[in-house]
Parts: sequence; structure tokens; C-alpha cells
Amino acid sequence: MKKAFLIFFVAATSLSFQYLQAQNFPEMDASPMDLAMARPDKKSPPLARVIYSRPQKKGRDIFGGLVPYGEVWRTGANEATELDIYVPLKFGSTVLKPGNYTLYTIPDEQNWTIIINSDTNVWGAFSYKKEKDVARITVPCEQAVAPIESLSMIFKTDSKGTILMIGWDDHYVEIPFKKV
Repeated sequence: MKKAFLIFFVAATSLSFQYLQAQNFPEMDASPMDLAMARPDKKSPPLARVIYSRPQKKGRDIFGGLVPYGEVWRTGANEATELDIYVPLKFGSTVLKPGNYTLYTIPDEQNWTIIINSDTNVWGAFSYKKEKDVARITVPCEQAVAPIESLSMIFKTDSKGTILMIGWDDHYVEIPFKKV
């Protein structure tokens, strides 16, 4: 009986160990994915959502260095930043229909060009296609009050629409979306 129990125990332990070994999950991404949701309040349906990866400053020169001035940027890390529009919103002079878009930016020292593009599910800015642009606007680049270690995005929503704030390092921009 002892021998049968010992064989059973060794077999069960061996199988359990193999099962546990099979559950190797990757470590946390260096630029974890995050999202921001635009809602007038928690009970209201959303206006928009942005999904992006959050790179860290880690002592690097960001704008004009890691993120070159005058070049299309995926506005984050890893996959290009996704923008979901749930209701018609005016972006500059263009009305964006509900749907999924990609948000690119072209940072400069004084202003950023904000690009809404219809080519979705793409990696970085490597596959950016200008002919897929839906709309572009230029917004001023502002000096942040305090350093921002991780790329951060948040919506400020009011009765007129929503503003997407993007901040990193010592800069931020405000991107307006108006209700139609």
C-alpha cells in the first residue's frame, strides 16, 4: 500500500510540476498598454476611447531626441495608438464618423500636427500611409508644470465635447473634439 501511494504521489507531483512549468507568462512590457475613455460622467455612454502603450522617460531626451521633431510618431510605443469614436465628433473642420482610427502625431518645438488615419491595427509608424489620413490639425505644444515620467493620455469632457490631453517629459498638447 505504501509503495502504491508513493508511486501515486511521485506521478501526481511530476504532473503538477509539468503543468506549473507550462504556465510561463512573459514579464511586464517595458511600455505597458493603457486606455483613456471620454465620458461626460460614469453613467453616460462614451464619446471616444484611446488605447496606447506608455513608454517611460528613463532619463532620455524625449522630444527632439527619442521622438524626432518633424517626423510621424505613433504617439506611444509598440502598436500605433488606436482611437475609437463612438458618436460623430468634429475634429478641426472634419466630422469623424463612429469607428476605429489610428492617432499619429508630428511633434515640433512649438506645435504638433495631430493626424487621424483610417489604417488600423498597425505596428508603430513604419507602415504609416499619408493617403489614409482622414484629418489633420495643428495644436500648440505647452510646457508642463512638472515632469511626466510615463507618456500619459486623459480626456477632459464637457457639454461641448472632449479634449484629449497627451503629456510626456516636460510637454503636453490638448486635442479638441467637438460634439456634432
